[in-house]
Amino acid sequence: MNELTELALELQSFCQQRGWKFCLIGGLVVQHWGEPRFTKDVDMTLLTGFGNEETFVDEWLAFYEGRLTDVRQFALTNRVLLLKSSRGIGIDIALGALPFEASAIARACDVVLESGAVLRLCSAEDLIVMKAFADRPQDRLDLRGILVRQGTGRLDWDYIKSNLAPLCEAKEDPDIMPRLEALRREVQRTEPA
Repeated sequence: MNELTELALELQSFCQQRGWKFCLIGGLVVQHWGEPRFTKDVDMTLLTGFGNEETFVDEWLAFYEGRLTDVRQFALTNRVLLLKSSRGIGIDIALGALPFEASAIARACDVVLESGAVLRLCSAEDLIVMKAFADRPQDRLDLRGILVRQGTGRLDWDYIKSNLAPLCEAKEDPDIMPRLEALRREVQRTEPA
């Protein structure tokens, strides 16, 4: 089993022992739903809600080292806790509270990523929403890989659009939805009839 999968199992166990709601996101999940690619960290969304984040952050910091000088304050301000494992592998924990994040966690499914490694992954649709919203160059490559591997006709586009639209509105970036739709049409043209 590779180091990232081992770490993901460790983080998953950490959450499960505490009864926390979570799902894995990011590059490790892209390897399942999209085209396999190199990734050097483990990302997750942890449902903290608003107002109780300190409890979760302090619990993590009792067991894992931060990657920043004032990692606690950074997490509380930016809603992302940046940690590292004992082996120095990056851990990014999004402190989830939005309805979309709660929905993504509720829709997550257990997937055998490697032999002996059953991990709680966000759905392909939720990963598309996250990647489209982040809208960085690597996210666009990941989106293409997810659409190609899953097939555009097998995805719940009503769900994707209804969850992505309010995020784009909050981000004040109306170009995200048309870019995703253009990518969808482009991939559809290459799919077998």
